[in-house]
Amino acid sequence: MKQAASLISLLLVSTVFTDAPIAAEKNDGSTYTKVGQSVPEFELTTLDGQTMKSSDLKGKVTVINFFATWCGACREELPHLKSEVWDRFKEDDRFALFVVGREHTQKELADFKKQESFAMPLAPDPGRKIYSRFAEQWIPRTYVFDSNGKIAFQSIGYDAEEFSEMVAIIEASLRNINES
Repeated sequence: MKQAASLISLLLVSTVFTDAPIAAEKNDGSTYTKVGQSVPEFELTTLDGQTMKSSDLKGKVTVINFFATWCGACREELPHLKSEVWDRFKEDDRFALFVVGREHTQKELADFKKQESFAMPLAPDPGRKIYSRFAEQWIPRTYVFDSNGKIAFQSIGYDAEEFSEMVAIIEASLRNINES
C-alpha cells in the first residue's frame, strides 16, 4: 500500500513539473502573443549575416524557434525541426525558418553549429531582445507565421502530437498562398 501511495505521489509531482511550461502559457502570463494576432515587430541577424525584419516575412510562411543549447527539450525538438520541417520545406521560396538562440552570442551559436553540424539558419538573441517580444520565459517555443504576417501556431516545449499539428499548419498555410 505504501508503495502504491509513493508511486502516485511521484507521478503527481512529475506531472506538475513536466507540465509547468504548458501551464505557464495558459495561466501565468509568460506568453505575450496569441494565435491570430499580428507578428510582433523584430529584427534578427543570422550567423551568415542575413538581416531579417518581421515585415520582410510577409508573403512567406515562417517558422521561428527559440531554443538554448543547454535545454534538453530544445535538443529533443531540433532533430524533428530539421527532418520534418527544414529538410521538407527549405527549397520552397515561400518558406523561411529561423532558429533563435535565446541568451546566446554569435560565437556560442557558431561553436554549436560547427560542433553539431547544424544546417538550419541560426540567429543569436543574447539579450532576449527578440524573445521578449513573444514571451517572458520557457523554451523551446515555436511559432508559425502565415503569409499575411499573423501567428498561425505557437507552442511551448516539445510534444510529438503538437509538432505534427504544426507541420499540418505549415502545409495548409503554404496551400493558402497558392489559392490566393
